[in-house]
Amino acid sequence: MRIAMIGSGYVGLVSGACFADFGHVVTCVDKDAAKVAALRDGKVPIYEPGLPELVATNIHAGRLSFVIDMAEAVAEADAVFIAVGTPSRRGDGHADLTYVYEVAAEIAPFIQGFTVVVTKSTVPIGTGDEVERIIRAKRPDADVAVVSNPEFLREGAAIEDFKRPDRIVVGTEDERARAVMTEVYRPLYLNRAPILFTARRTSELIKYASNAFLATKITFINEIADLCESVGADVQDVARGIGLDNRIGGKFLHAGPGYGGSCFPKDTLALIKTGQDAGTPLRIVEVVAASNDYRKRTMARKIIMACNGSVRGKKIAILGLTFKPNTDDMRESPALTIITVLQDGGGAVVAYDPQGVEQAKQLLSDVTFAHDPYSCAEGADAVVIMTEWNEFRALDFTRLRNAMRGDVLVDLRNVYNAELAAQYGFAYTSVGRNATAALKTEIKAAE
Repeated sequence: MRIAMIGSGYVGLVSGACFADFGHVVTCVDKDAAKVAALRDGKVPIYEPGLPELVATNIHAGRLSFVIDMAEAVAEADAVFIAVGTPSRRGDGHADLTYVYEVAAEIAPFIQGFTVVVTKSTVPIGTGDEVERIIRAKRPDADVAVVSNPEFLREGAAIEDFKRPDRIVVGTEDERARAVMTEVYRPLYLNRAPILFTARRTSELIKYASNAFLATKITFINEIADLCESVGADVQDVARGIGLDNRIGGKFLHAGPGYGGSCFPKDTLALIKTGQDAGTPLRIVEVVAASNDYRKRTMARKIIMACNGSVRGKKIAILGLTFKPNTDDMRESPALTIITVLQDGGGAVVAYDPQGVEQAKQLLSDVTFAHDPYSCAEGADAVVIMTEWNEFRALDFTRLRNAMRGDVLVDLRNVYNAELAAQYGFAYTSVGRNATAALKTEIKAAE
């Protein structure tokens, strides 16, 4: 199959490289000449484990190429994937579909023969209808079928998710389009990946509903963590206890500082707006979004309280800036809000992240950036584990404690436990477990 991938951002680049690795001939189109030049040299502009090697391999094999001009790529394609950004629109929170609609208009003149146009970008319900209307208005004679094929990629594990997906969702009622999409994903049959064919609008809604549900699980366990601290329970044991129920499952039940990233915040907001416009408000999702925003500030207050109620004049070391490990993505990261609150309280912030520093520099001001965890902790009154990067899971506590001026360790990802931290002289605070440790101490003292 010949595939044109319009957009070489996160979704477009990962999808294009994986399709090429399946054996398809893929041309990625992007208007950014500098990005195209870099990609031709195998230089990947985002951090995703395994992606540079995958891109380089398929460029060398002649299956993956990058161009600025879409004319030839679209004309030769069996399927044209639209994989451009859909950021939240300022003012109302709806997904901004400007780029999607621009692409629809731009590809129309170049379509030749039967072509499947696929919306890979995350788009609200009804977007496929408008894409089809735009193409047909530009080219009434075009033999085209517009299909929805949402992505379900986790940053940091995107290649694995693409090649071994839980499911492939395709929204089309056109039999010829169904045949093309079946052939596009045929290599995944070896992994028995199920393909779910639905109506186009149903497919569009599946993506939003999936992300909203996962965001709900995260928010739920975060609120349960707060209750655990109040009543003397352990949120990790609670999460394991409920996660072993097959109806619930253990994924996305890890208490922390709130969700972030390019998908959950944007998609929950877009779904909320869609529900409001349709006259069917999604009250649960509305509360999830509000609770997650509040969560980030709550975590900042937790840090302040661990510092005896004030961070004024104190140095706070932040370990981890990205919204999750194995990515350089800072979009909507809890660290952005938490650091701002700490600075508003008079704290001086020094931070370290294995991959996110360059992105963070564009979003944060008055932050000093370190080159490793221990230089970050030098002279700090408190160290905060913000993101659970693997290199933070086995810190040299003796070295860390000796580097610090104070003794406060705030673990917002529950990487460690209070007993271990106490052995090294830390005043340890975690999420949904502190009261449990305190209660055990009280009982032991009473005995």
